[in-house]
Amino acid sequence: MDKKNLIFLDTETTGTGPDGRLCQIAYKFDGLEAVGLFKPPVPIEIEAMSVAHITNKMVADKEPFIGSKMHKDLERILADDNILVAHNARFDADILEREGVAVSKIIDTFKIAHHLDTEGKIPKYNLQYLRYYFDLEIEDAPAHDALGDVQVTEKIFDHLFSELAKTHESEEKIIEAMLEISARPLLFKKFNFGKYKDRKVSEVAAEDASYLAWLLNEKIMARERGEENDENWIYTLDYYLNPK
Repeated sequence: MDKKNLIFLDTETTGTGPDGRLCQIAYKFDGLEAVGLFKPPVPIEIEAMSVAHITNKMVADKEPFIGSKMHKDLERILADDNILVAHNARFDADILEREGVAVSKIIDTFKIAHHLDTEGKIPKYNLQYLRYYFDLEIEDAPAHDALGDVQVTEKIFDHLFSELAKTHESEEKIIEAMLEISARPLLFKKFNFGKYKDRKVSEVAAEDASYLAWLLNEKIMARERGEENDENWIYTLDYYLNPK
């Protein structure tokens, strides 16, 4: 495995819930970029419009993604031994799988950035925050546009790749490490929300374990209702409540 096996990809969707479907997709593979708008089988939610600025009118005359040339191209690319690279990659992989495109290997730049931030210095890990935190030079890459986000993801990947190159001996070893990190849940160090925002999870576990237990139950119930599978917080809360 090496960099020629990487496909950088981003989707814009009708919503972030379990019924969300693709309305825009962009990717870069083998030096070529592709982007397209598609008519989804469900309406675009207003919240999604406010983020991506894609409206139902804009896609009303577009073809469905399933059966399109881009759909067939992605099926072919991802059927080979290639790796999907995205920020919060599980979300994009799930969206693709709802559209009938199987994804077997992913590299998640969100997880890699968190993993490398061993001292918890980075306040946020969202795509655009990391873009400016790492002081990356990127021309003409608007936020919440699928192709713009692909370009930012590739630059963040390159930065993280360079960091891992300091401790790994080859390109293949770096990619193997990225795949391994991306395959497991994250262990969060601090709360980034709620009444304990910016507090270490370990400290809160010692002082108020009941809060962690309540939050863990809320996360599990949300997953069971099909609302959100927040695997990282479920893993983190269980880790601190039930230390091995």
